[in-house]
Amino acid sequence: MKRTLLLTLAAATPLYAGSPVSAPEVPPAEHWIKPTLDLRARFEYGDFDAPGTDSASAFTLRERVGLVTRDWHGFSALIEGEFLQAIGDDYDSAPTPFATQTTRPNPANPTTQINDPETNELNQAYLQYQGFDTIVRAGRQRIILNNAAMVGNVGWRQNEQTFDAISITNTSIDDLSLYYAYANRANRIFGSDATGALRSFAGDIHLFNATYTGLGDLSLTGYALLMDFDETAANAGYISNNTYGIIATQPLGPVTLYGETALQTDTSSSPASKPDEAWYAHVNASYQAGSHTFTLGCEYLDADFVTPLATVHAFNGFADALIGPRLGLVRNPGIADIYLTHATPLPFWGLKFNQSIHLLGDNNSDLDYGWEYDAVLAKKFNENFLAIAKFAYFDASGPTAGPIANPAPFDTTRFSVELNYKF
Repeated sequence: MKRTLLLTLAAATPLYAGSPVSAPEVPPAEHWIKPTLDLRARFEYGDFDAPGTDSASAFTLRERVGLVTRDWHGFSALIEGEFLQAIGDDYDSAPTPFATQTTRPNPANPTTQINDPETNELNQAYLQYQGFDTIVRAGRQRIILNNAAMVGNVGWRQNEQTFDAISITNTSIDDLSLYYAYANRANRIFGSDATGALRSFAGDIHLFNATYTGLGDLSLTGYALLMDFDETAANAGYISNNTYGIIATQPLGPVTLYGETALQTDTSSSPASKPDEAWYAHVNASYQAGSHTFTLGCEYLDADFVTPLATVHAFNGFADALIGPRLGLVRNPGIADIYLTHATPLPFWGLKFNQSIHLLGDNNSDLDYGWEYDAVLAKKFNENFLAIAKFAYFDASGPTAGPIANPAPFDTTRFSVELNYKF
């Protein structure tokens, strides 16, 4: 019997010799400090067909390099620098009256603006606490509210807009997200060498936002944006405003409905010529048909309704023909934008294609400003690497738009190709 048992154990031993039972793996401890990297190389061409203004081309390299700490009892920190270099200088990176702040300072022979100045600056630096369903962040930070129509980071440009602020996000009530931020400065896209309103919008900025999703598929958002900016020669108080809005989003099968309306009132620092009230409205319907998505919408800005902290590139066409009036750096006579977009993946190379057409006019919906066609191709190689090509053509209807001067009287063409890498 003993002999049989020993033979059995001897025969079984080789079967297990090559696959020993191992202890469960212990994940390596997370590093206390991790680097972050966000790289973008872009070629951009612009042709603003105004008399005396040449076309422009810019090849720029942008690096965002940062460090983020591991969470320690709810506390963490981030610091990030932003560095932008231009290869060649055949473009103006700021309006020609600010010639010393442009890449090509020659106001006697201006070129089409491509607002990517060479700069080295602190992009973000904040201390954060997360706990008890609350996130508190203090310092220079990125702020994007809703679809960025009112407050955003202008992420399309190489140097993004950030805010010197303290912000609080709370989700302790089911289906309700509450947000508040106080900022005393919006650091704009024109870089650390800019001055005045090009460098920053300073003042008292209070941002309230609340989103409720406890009504089935219906999402409701309300916001109050109180912006009392310091007066500068560039804005004379015109951009100061109090804006109160509501957004509703409702999917209905293959259709998604979006509606937003807002009332804007002036502040004590607003000029007497600015009306007491101005209205905003935006409605659209998106229809999903297989791999194709079609969106038909209309956006309306009353005369003197301004959005100085918005990501304006995302609205009214990628040619940026109406950036000045929408920001409020020139008077806004009103904007109406009826648009149709189409998005679909292409059947080759993993490309995604998006195109849109805009009919643009004043707040009387006369559509006398002109029309625009945009097209975008995007290729995502992996989670870190993205390529984008973008084309925009704005066809202006002329120097007048019905009874008013056209704020965008000249044809504009823009084209860009970029590569993005981040980890």
